[in-house]
Amino acid sequence: MNFLKHALSVFLLSLTSVTAQDTPEKPNLIVILADDLGYGDVGFTGSEEIQTPVLDSLAQGGVIFENGYVTHPFCGPSRAGLMTGRYQARFGFESNTTNSFFDRHNGLPLSEKTFAERLKSAGYRTGIVGKWHLGGSHVFHPNNRGFDYFYGFLSGGHSYWPERVSTLTPLDLNETTLNYSANEGSYWPLTRNDQSATFDEYLTTALSRDAAKFVSSGKEPFCLYLAYNAPHAPLEAPKELIEKYSSIEHPRRQIYAAMIDAMDQGIGMVIEALEKSGKLDNTLIFFLSDNGGVVDKARPHGQPRSRKGQDWADSGPFRGGKGSMLEGGCHVPFIAHWPKKIPAGTRYQFPISAIDIAATFIAQGDADASAPQMDGVDLIPFVTGDNTGAPHHALFWRMNDGKNWAVRTPEMKYLQPRNEIGKTPMLFNLKEDPTEMNNIVDEAPESRKELAALWNKWNKNNQSNRFLEAGAYQKARLKYYRELSERLEKEAKSKELLQID
Repeated sequence: MNFLKHALSVFLLSLTSVTAQDTPEKPNLIVILADDLGYGDVGFTGSEEIQTPVLDSLAQGGVIFENGYVTHPFCGPSRAGLMTGRYQARFGFESNTTNSFFDRHNGLPLSEKTFAERLKSAGYRTGIVGKWHLGGSHVFHPNNRGFDYFYGFLSGGHSYWPERVSTLTPLDLNETTLNYSANEGSYWPLTRNDQSATFDEYLTTALSRDAAKFVSSGKEPFCLYLAYNAPHAPLEAPKELIEKYSSIEHPRRQIYAAMIDAMDQGIGMVIEALEKSGKLDNTLIFFLSDNGGVVDKARPHGQPRSRKGQDWADSGPFRGGKGSMLEGGCHVPFIAHWPKKIPAGTRYQFPISAIDIAATFIAQGDADASAPQMDGVDLIPFVTGDNTGAPHHALFWRMNDGKNWAVRTPEMKYLQPRNEIGKTPMLFNLKEDPTEMNNIVDEAPESRKELAALWNKWNKNNQSNRFLEAGAYQKARLKYYRELSERLEKEAKSKELLQID
């Protein structure tokens, strides 16, 4: 009898061992997002002016996506696409929403699932460090959208120095204290989960330090969204880093370069924490920017940068920048690093999109990919060569309810530009003309017709934009409060006072 018990225990132990060996370890997942980073402003895309050794090392040890795109050329909508793995036009998110604490309708629609929600259900510990910009009300708070942990800010921007944080609250906002932009809240305290939080050093460094702690802790697989606001304005950086780039004559670009350098060093802190905890080999890391850099779109391509106004980024070989439908607005620095799966030194040519990050995370994390259906695809089989086809037949962009749009296949791009020279549609053969210098819209009617049909078919499944831009929203809110106050005052004056006998 004892022999039978022993044999049974040995059998069960061996079965457990086989099962454990057959069940692959889930990878850790990180997406690092820069803010308003120009395509030509990191080493792995060719910059000789700004030093980014950590990012360059990650690029060399993984894959550089030569044609990596985001779904929108400015912050909020681009992040909505990244967060859901779906084109944000599917749910009408085409504006930079403001940071309204009291509006339960002004943020990433609750009908949408974030990649964090999907991964949390699959056993992942989820965290976001940095910029949210997808709704300020508690219903949109990261802790209510799948993230176990949040340290950062809800608004579209933030000052980088702790001494600049004021005591302003949402109730203090008026015509003087808000600047009618998505950066409402730039001088408010940070938030840690549902509590106010502090920082006592340069913000990029503080966010990096917090992210390093997150990846070091715990034994369960984790997913981290490290969303820097660097190098987004306000242009602020440590003095010693600004001096490091004293050879740059353009004063604002000098600060901008220092901000990128600080971000690269901060990413180094996270990588070091992964190495020390033995997690780096099985951690899939994506890095990209949310859109192109800030450039003067009126400046002719290749001409000297303006020393005045907003013109400090470098779009590399591309025309346009943040807000543009040309390549400089949506074609961004984009890499992935995963020693366990991605061969070092890989360069991938087919067009891919930020919406693919969520889909890749869900597939590699064995999470629920059910409705709402993602538009992205798992990139790993394409990067490893198991799938030699193109991940996407076409990529799409839409702004202003379709007044501005773009569609590109692996070969061609057809677009109606925004705030560019003229209002004529443009068609480019990106195989022969990747920098969009030769508009062939009148020379290739068949290609134009084919791409228009692709865009129209895609657009049938979209919704109209449901949000106001932040500035328009803030003005409408103040107008409403003013009119309400005036109406109540008028009603009070018209009432007869109560008489007591």
